[in-house]
Amino acid sequence: MIKKAFVLPALVAGLLISCNTSEEKKNEESTTPVTDTTSVVEEAPITDPKETEVWEPEPAVVTFNENGVPSDAIVLFNGENLNAWKSATDSIVNAPWQINKDGSMTVVGGTGDIQTKESFGDMQLHVEWQAPQVVEGEGQDRGNSGIFLQGLYEVQVLNSFENRTYSNGQATAIYKQSIPLANATKPTKEWQSYDIIYHQPVFDTDGNKTKSATVTLLHNGVLVHDNVEIKGTTEYIGNPKNEAHGEGPIKLQDHGNPVSFRNIWLRKL
Repeated sequence: MIKKAFVLPALVAGLLISCNTSEEKKNEESTTPVTDTTSVVEEAPITDPKETEVWEPEPAVVTFNENGVPSDAIVLFNGENLNAWKSATDSIVNAPWQINKDGSMTVVGGTGDIQTKESFGDMQLHVEWQAPQVVEGEGQDRGNSGIFLQGLYEVQVLNSFENRTYSNGQATAIYKQSIPLANATKPTKEWQSYDIIYHQPVFDTDGNKTKSATVTLLHNGVLVHDNVEIKGTTEYIGNPKNEAHGEGPIKLQDHGNPVSFRNIWLRKL
């Protein structure tokens, strides 16, 4: 029989030894270097330039006609007829604007806007226009028209050569929304060119806009809008609206001024 007097000291001694052993293990673990398992093995440097050459897919070849129109473009007006256009206000087959001997067309005031028969979404659009050669009016009354993307979002057409008006209403402005970075308008007698890169807005199944339309625009080769957000419809009065829609036509505005257009083409993106 073991006496109690000897049992208690022995248990205490055992506990002390156990604690000391655990503490020693902790100390050993804390001093053991941790191996970094996240390090990335460096790849051997590339010495052969062919290793970074990509040959497929090969971009399609685009050629150009005498007017600089790309071979993959949809020609909306080539100076011969208005077969691609119709009145925006009634059901007549073709648009009622005037075709000129020089291959341009001119707004006939009072006949109304015209629009393409076909609808479009994302696009690259090229338009050339010329202000009336008889300079009349001031501000918004001088050579006013407009190019409506998807029939809803106006890029302003205006004779802004030495003609001050509100900045978000001058030539190339996203009307009443975005001011161009520069006024690149040529003198009245010259033709103006717009090159527009447009991406349409996106709506969810409930009709809510999830992504705004954007536009990049070069006026006579000068960048005036750089991936600018279109906030909604370009209203004359009030705030932009954002009702859900799909693809839409290109619309040209009859603002009562005899503005002329030529060489209109579009590439779907």
